[in-house]
Amino acid sequence: MNSTTIAAPTAELTPTQIRGLKLAKDGDLYPQDAKRWTHLNATVTYARSDRFKERPIKVKFITAATLEQLREQGLVRGLNPDVSTADSAHAITMAGKMWLLKHK
Repeated sequence: MNSTTIAAPTAELTPTQIRGLKLAKDGDLYPQDAKRWTHLNATVTYARSDRFKERPIKVKFITAATLEQLREQGLVRGLNPDVSTADSAHAITMAGKMWLLKHK
């Protein structure tokens, strides 16, 4: 019998790339203004424990350069192949999920 094993990617990522990969794991990334990528309809939220809503939690985003680096390593992919990569939403790949499971 043939047995195959799936090896997780062994790429070394910077802390910024790791944050971007975790952000992609939370949901698909869409282009925003100023070459930033974040979740669709992301807004500033407030901590649940803050009853006076004084400390806003900022919208998390990654830059286009970080997204490009993750795409080159095969950790994220564009969702719409008919649209250019600069305009298409991106999602985490199985290789990206495996990397997160193995490293963080």
